[in-house]
Amino acid sequence: MSPWPDDDGILYDGVCVFCSRWIRFIAARDKDRRFRFTAIQSGYGTRLAQAFGIDPQDPDTNAVIHGGVAWFKSDAALTVLSHLPGWGRVRILRLFPRPLRDTAYNLIARNRYRIFGEYQECFVPDADMRARVLE
Repeated sequence: MSPWPDDDGILYDGVCVFCSRWIRFIAARDKDRRFRFTAIQSGYGTRLAQAFGIDPQDPDTNAVIHGGVAWFKSDAALTVLSHLPGWGRVRILRLFPRPLRDTAYNLIARNRYRIFGEYQECFVPDADMRARVLE
């Protein structure tokens, strides 16, 4: 199996307020500018989502490509956090069984629009962040 291109790329729901804030959170702490981003609603993001088996019209997860492997749900979040300066300790959360972690993830994912809101269109990144967008 060949590794995925665009290593350290994050696929996220660009109209989800919570998801967009997550991306800004990562960008603000990623001092090495390791991670890049693509919204599921973009052309590239839609193709990537479909390749991963994610419905672009009703995404139920984000994804991160790290080390040539696609990670989903809680594994994706923990993979990203564990590579941000000062956040490495979150790796300990991997000791919890994935089904338990993903249950919490799924609860938030299912209710994210109701709890946090939804944009009418993808948020527009500032110029610094735009250089990190995968298209």
